[in-house]
Amino acid sequence: MKTCVVIYNPNSGHTLRKSNIPEYKAIIEKYGYHVTFIGTEYKGHAKELVSHIGYVDLVISMGGDGTFNEIVCGNLQRKQRLVLAHIPVGTTNDVGVMFGYGKDIKKNLALCLTGEVVKMDIPLINNRPFVYVAGFGKFMTIPYDTPRNLKKKYGHMAYILSGIKDFFRGTKNYDVTYEVNGEKISGLYSFMLISSANRIAGFNNFYKDIKLDDDSFEVLMCTYTHKTDIIMALSKLITSDAEHVDGFEFYRTSNIKINFTTHPKNAWCVDGEKLEIRTKTYEIKNERDVEILIPKKNIDKLFLHHNK
Repeated sequence: MKTCVVIYNPNSGHTLRKSNIPEYKAIIEKYGYHVTFIGTEYKGHAKELVSHIGYVDLVISMGGDGTFNEIVCGNLQRKQRLVLAHIPVGTTNDVGVMFGYGKDIKKNLALCLTGEVVKMDIPLINNRPFVYVAGFGKFMTIPYDTPRNLKKKYGHMAYILSGIKDFFRGTKNYDVTYEVNGEKISGLYSFMLISSANRIAGFNNFYKDIKLDDDSFEVLMCTYTHKTDIIMALSKLITSDAEHVDGFEFYRTSNIKINFTTHPKNAWCVDGEKLEIRTKTYEIKNERDVEILIPKKNIDKLFLHHNK
């Protein structure tokens, strides 16, 4: 019999209840797995669990994007990597929605376990993995600054409320030099976004024609310095390709080096969590071929290379 470990975050979202675990266990067992459920007890616990468990056929993350991030980080620390899956139970669930999941955990488990294993690129920022997005500057502290109790109570609306507060704060501009695709560019930037996703901050189709196994990620550097201009530029991304929107410098690349003239006070946000690494220089690159079990429905849309 195949083996499976489910690592779940009891503090994620509204829909995950410990009393429902026997139902989830029965579903997974129906697909031929001997399964163990382990609840996380503190930040970083999921990463520790994955990095230290013995070999199993499948590890399922059950929580928000941050929980899945921890599980990916733990997996990349292993000599023998494991196949991962993610059942979204968080506030925004960008990764889960991108993979093709809805809100019903039991239906999502069935979608997952009848899915397909694909090889996915994982970006690294100073060798620290992130699954789908890293951001710095205006609006980028909202995911980790929004109190957990507000996320629990109001869901995605909590982020919107925090975003409104952030809008009325001053916009700081950062003196940055970056190297990408053979170019070296310097300037003042109000925010930067590094991503490998077509859904960011609850917005679908943030970028067009995204592939998760093409050895590249998307880079967005905002040259606008006034908050109203930034909002207008972001709104245009809904209908226009990023490379055609004024105020943005856009790239697809597999490596970028970013250097701040002065040590930045705020932290980067990676998959909704605060990046603890603080330095003036950051390098973002790709880790190839991490194996993920996902529903079949979005595979053709998101992946260039898979078993057909």
